[in-house]
Amino acid sequence: MAASNGIEYLEMDMDALMNDPFARPANAETVARDEEELQWAAIQRLPSQKRSKFAILARNASQVAPDGEDPLLEIIDVRKLDRRGRELVVQRALATKDQDNFNLLVGIKERLDRVGLEVPKVEVRFENLNVSASVHMGTRSLPTLVNFVRDILESTLTSLRIYRTQKHGLTILKDVSGAVKPGRMTLLLGGPGSGKSTLLLALAGKLDPNLKRTGNITYNGHALDEFVVPRTAAYISQTDNHIGELTVRETLDFAARCQNASDGFAGYLEDLSRLEKENNIRPTPEIDAFMKAASVSGKKHSLVTDYVLKVLGLDLCADTLVGSDMVRGVSGGQRKRVTTGEMIVGPRKTLFMDEISTGLDSSTTYQIVKCMQNFVHQMEATVLMSLLQPPPETFDLFDDLIVLSEGYIIYQGPRIHVLEFFESLGFSLPPRKGLADFLQEVVSRKDQAQYWSDQSKSHAYLPVSRIADLFKQSEYGRSILSDLSSPYDRTKNLPSSLTMSKYAVSNWGLFKACYEREILLISRHRFLYIFRTCQVAFVGVVTCTLFLRTTLHRTDEVNGNLYLGCLFYSLAHMMYNGFSELPITISRLPVFFKQRNNFFHPAWAFSIPSWILRIPYSLIEAVIWSCVVYYTVGFAPGAGSCCTRYGYSQYFWICCNNGFLFVGWIHPSKRCNQTMVGLGFLGISIVLRATRNFCQ
Repeated sequence: MAASNGIEYLEMDMDALMNDPFARPANAETVARDEEELQWAAIQRLPSQKRSKFAILARNASQVAPDGEDPLLEIIDVRKLDRRGRELVVQRALATKDQDNFNLLVGIKERLDRVGLEVPKVEVRFENLNVSASVHMGTRSLPTLVNFVRDILESTLTSLRIYRTQKHGLTILKDVSGAVKPGRMTLLLGGPGSGKSTLLLALAGKLDPNLKRTGNITYNGHALDEFVVPRTAAYISQTDNHIGELTVRETLDFAARCQNASDGFAGYLEDLSRLEKENNIRPTPEIDAFMKAASVSGKKHSLVTDYVLKVLGLDLCADTLVGSDMVRGVSGGQRKRVTTGEMIVGPRKTLFMDEISTGLDSSTTYQIVKCMQNFVHQMEATVLMSLLQPPPETFDLFDDLIVLSEGYIIYQGPRIHVLEFFESLGFSLPPRKGLADFLQEVVSRKDQAQYWSDQSKSHAYLPVSRIADLFKQSEYGRSILSDLSSPYDRTKNLPSSLTMSKYAVSNWGLFKACYEREILLISRHRFLYIFRTCQVAFVGVVTCTLFLRTTLHRTDEVNGNLYLGCLFYSLAHMMYNGFSELPITISRLPVFFKQRNNFFHPAWAFSIPSWILRIPYSLIEAVIWSCVVYYTVGFAPGAGSCCTRYGYSQYFWICCNNGFLFVGWIHPSKRCNQTMVGLGFLGISIVLRATRNFCQ
């Protein structure tokens, strides 16, 4: 074999390099990597307080080089993000164009696990829970005037122990026990009237005080009176109560602002940054930017709002009015998702969701439940969701199952074992039948026989109470009772798991949020206020023609009656002009009660801005009325008398405008408020008429 001079080896190496273009890093990749290193080093050199305000994020698609190179990175200030910047941060963090938050939550969970930080968890237990009510039967329960008067008399006589009530006892929940564990998606299944909403309300601490409750409910071993339950757990109602004049984004922004949505990640960032710096760990830029931007507080717009809009599929209608019975807005299904988003936009990780699929198609329901499943599994959240007839693909997303019927729990445990329990009772699931439908029909007296599979004996109706007893005797029931018998280890309870403060934001922050919302609502009703101003001017001109005086009669007793009539007409006009505030206030009362009960803000934070912002408008109306009417009617021409009358007019105008707001706040019933207003008008009219007759 001839000796080689080594040229063939060089040729082989050159061929390998030509055939493998990725053998050496490209120059663009090296530059991008070096730029990222320099930017990250610049952020790490910042003080601890400033380090959490800056992040690295890839530029948007319009700024990427046209030759297909990777997008360049830039340092952003998370405190100064505009709407486009917030949407870009959410898009980069989700890492998908679909309605899915799996990649984001996995990235956050991995980042926390790398430094050994534990997320707070809440385990909800209920033992021997009974809920009952005292109700009237038949026509006696109808809301008629006669029954209303009888209820007042009966309650008075019963409190004096003179009369025995005729109400009948109704038991809604019957000795139910169980637990909702963190990190496991739990479905509450049952037909209408089975007690699902009552159970959810009881666990969320929102049970009606007229209902009688016995039994124990604990969060991580703490009773409900040891912490603030509405700030720890959220109950998502079936009723959609929203201010129709606000857009979807404005509704969620206000909820995020009152609940201080930044608390969700703000508690992690300080320790997280310190531990990552000590261990020389570099987080993913997209996840780091999202967590830092979501922890910014005190802003009118929150990044969490954009995230919730994207996850719930509301980003397409974010700038559309929510709507009401009189205002056209989003669809019923979208409004239902707004109700869900209003609660999950906050930092609460314990959610009791009541029939959130009403008005939604199966695909949208699946997407929402899938996102909630990701949230539960990755962030160790506690979720109990009630669905009436979930599709099979949605039903399979749940880990645990609670089946409720006639106030009894007939099964609680893993979803995959529910069929085994009912097969042990002699029932089987037919082919091409959904498991959720089977569980609701197998307890029905009419449908139970068709699922009987034990051919050795004939079918006899198995009542719900008997099924509940058999469940307690089964291995699944004994396992639950065994878990409840051992007390919860309070040493595992993190300080951030249960909330001890009543409100998430300072009093000034709550007042500012309600004040800015009230300004926005007044601007949305500007046609009403412009029309009222024109009406005041027009009625003032009519009053001038009716009580026109060409000469002054300051001491003439005959003309005093005409002056007094003009004053009476002015006061009556002021009262009726403020009547337009009543329906607006009444329409907002359900929203006010919902947000007050969830500790979004106190009552004064809602009422004081409404009162303050109507003072300037009352000044304008009083000025217009006084300028048009005073001198043309022929009142005293002195400047002092004019100013005195203007002051009284202004005072009475403010009292009328804000008096109707006060009447609207007293009671949520529209009929009750209208009755009170009518009685008020009648009383004032009688007083003024008597004063006029006395002067005559």
